[in-house]
Parts: sequence; C-alpha cells; structure tokens
Amino acid sequence: MSLFSNPFDSNVRLRCACGQHQSEAEHQASLTLVEQRSSDALTSRVVEQAVMRAVFPEDGMRRRFLQAVGAPTALAALSALFPLAAAKEAFAQGGKLEKADLKIGFIPITCATPIIMADPMGFYKRQGLNVEVIKTAGWAVIRDKTMNKEYDAAHMLSPMPIAISIGAGATPTPYTVPAIENINGQAITLAMKHKDKRNPKDWKGFKFAIPFDYSMHNYLLRYYLAEHGLDPDRDVQIRVVPPPEMVANLRADNIDGFLGPDPVNQRAVFDGVGFIHILSKELWDGHPCCAFAASKEFMTSNPNTYAALLRAIVQATAYAQKAENRKEIAAAISTSNYLNQPLTVVEQVLTGTFADGLGGVKKVPDRAGFDPFPWESFAIWILTQMQRWGQIKGEVDYQKIARDVFLATDARRAMEQAGLVPPSANTKSITVMGKVFDSSKPKEYLDSFAIKKV
Repeated sequence: MSLFSNPFDSNVRLRCACGQHQSEAEHQASLTLVEQRSSDALTSRVVEQAVMRAVFPEDGMRRRFLQAVGAPTALAALSALFPLAAAKEAFAQGGKLEKADLKIGFIPITCATPIIMADPMGFYKRQGLNVEVIKTAGWAVIRDKTMNKEYDAAHMLSPMPIAISIGAGATPTPYTVPAIENINGQAITLAMKHKDKRNPKDWKGFKFAIPFDYSMHNYLLRYYLAEHGLDPDRDVQIRVVPPPEMVANLRADNIDGFLGPDPVNQRAVFDGVGFIHILSKELWDGHPCCAFAASKEFMTSNPNTYAALLRAIVQATAYAQKAENRKEIAAAISTSNYLNQPLTVVEQVLTGTFADGLGGVKKVPDRAGFDPFPWESFAIWILTQMQRWGQIKGEVDYQKIARDVFLATDARRAMEQAGLVPPSANTKSITVMGKVFDSSKPKEYLDSFAIKKV
C-alpha cells in the first residue's frame, strides 16, 4: 500500500467546484467550503475507525461484524453506545493552542514546498494557526534566528538539527525533526565550459559550492567524489554559497559547479550558464534533504500548537506528493514573496519534465518527492558522514541521537491523523551508489571507506 494512500477523497481539490465565479470573494468562499468539507470528512473517518478498532481490537472480529451488519448499521450501533459526534468535534479542535501566531523561516528553494505552500493554500489556517513564513538569506541565519527564538520553527537541512543537538558548529541545544520536507530534488550542476568533462576523475582543481557544511549536499558531493577516487579535502575546493547566489557565482566563473537544491539547478539551465550533470536521486533514490525542525523547548512548551503545526505540515506534504497537484503548487510558490522564480523553472522541477542544459529533455517524475516520515536510518547515515569528514569526534551513540532528534513516533501519529498510512518500523535499508547501509552497523560502514578524515 502506498505511503500516501487516500489522504483526501480523490474528488476533492483545493479549488472551487465549478471553476467559474463572478468575483474573487465568491471564489474564495467556495474554496473555503470545499476545504472544510474535506477536513470534516477526514476527521470523521479517522475517529470512526479509531472507535471501531477500540471496540473490536481483533481484525477478524471487526471484519466479521462489518460484513454481518454493514458499515452504516455498525456506525449507528456504535453511536448509541459511544458519543461519536462529541469525539469528532474534540478531535477536530484538538487541545487549545498555546500560541496561534507563529513565525517560520525558510530558504527559497523547492525543498521547502510543504512549509511554503501551507500558507497560501490554507493548510495552517485549517489548524487554527496564523503563520508568517519568512524568506531568509542563508542556513546560518535560519539556525541563529531559530535558536534565538525569533522563529518558532524552521525549514532546515536535515543534518542541521542533529548538528545543533550534539553541539557541532553551535552551542548544544536539543532540536527535533518531526517531519522530513522533501526527498531527492537536488543535482550536481556544472558550468557550460565543462560539458566535455563528464568524468569526475577530470575534476581535480574544481571549485564546488554547497549550501551549508551540515547538509546532505556536502555529504553526497563528498561521497560522489570519493567514489571516483578524489579526496574532497585535497583534490577540489568546496565552499559554502547560499542557494540564491549559486547561479550568479556560476555565471561569474567563481565556481565550476555545485551540488545544490532545486530550483537553482534548473535556473542555471534556464539562464544558459550550466547543465545538470547528475540528479541526486541517481546517487541515492529517496534520500532526505530538508526538514521541518523545531527546538525541543518549543515542542514541550507548546504541545498543542506543535501538534497542530505538524498536522498542517504533514497534510501539505501529502498533497505535494501527488503528481496531479504539482502545477497548482508551482503557481502558488513561484511568486516573488516565496521562490521568486519563473513559473517554467519551478514547473520543470516539480513535474519532472525538464531541459538538461545539453539539448535534451528528461522525464523523471520523481525528480523531487515529498515524504514526511523521518526514518531513524537517515539520521544514523548522516552521523556516519559527519564522522567520516571530521565534523564530530570520538564515540557516537548513533541510535540514541537518531531517536532523540528524528521523531518517528510523532510523525506516525500525525500521519495517522491525516488519514495516511505510516510505516510500522523506524528504520530501513539504504543504498547509496550501489552500497548498502545497515543502520544497525554504522561503525562497520564508516570503517569500510578508504577515503575519509577519521
């Protein structure tokens, strides 16, 4: 069964029912009604299923009962014994929000799609939240503003909350990842002058940009270079460049290429200054990139607000995963207050039909994906790479850090509330460039690399 099975009824979309209105106000009123009906129906199904499971905990018994009397009669019988209407109302409202007005920082890249789109498309409002999403210059600024409590939560690179929690590059502060924002959606892009240098062994002396030291971009680029026999710390230069500045630096010949987030890879192609060498999904299909992150203090001090915020993010992520919604989302987030990119560029990224910069058109529907589950395996792999390249020293309690930071239990609960089907396990096998990673044996994995700092 798909992870995103039936998150909403298939005939419910975030647009008006007929597509024709006399005014924008009428259009918005119709849109709100459609959204509310979808939300109400979803809440009803979740509560009804929960009560049915509680009364009939054994699957076989529950199925026999439903087959014998039918679903409508079963629900009527349960309603006589259990206050379903009150339960649905309580579930829909949740606990009282400790804080309704929130600020969330984001970097203008497609990795932040669920966090961004949840604003114009109403996902926050349906949870009773008034969220201001704030475009931010770079990852260090995101980190500092979140730690200084200027932001309540943030769009972060998935390794950042791990680094913050263990004190790598910052004062140790417990942070959490209750939801992954995106999977895949990155690429290695090279300057056009290198179109005849497709073999990484020819890249000695190249200058590469990454968005941050504690990023999947850094670890995937280093992994890719090392697998081709290059030492990332000796044979090339790797420097931090904020994503919005990557294309300009490529154009100015300050760098030879970058492993960066979309849409900057596609923008380099659009501007004619670069070509896509390889998509990150070709290195590790299904890898995490960015995350929705919050401090543990925010989570524990505002449990109801935190739960509502996580529900909004998970529901937006589920909506973003559906291919039929991608063009609508591209139109919502490409504007100047969000990504500030040509609609064509954002559509090419989200739909997976794109120009590669070398005269070809590729069709890769899962170039960018959205899956909220924070697998603990992801965190453990990240920790091995942080060790591999000298960002952390000494013994590492991989499993504990993964459990403390990547909150699989919270994600599972939020996904179930959204009508999704979360995985039952917290870990899974990972394959990076053909090499299998077993998260129960991180030390053996780390020791297997010939090129490393440790």
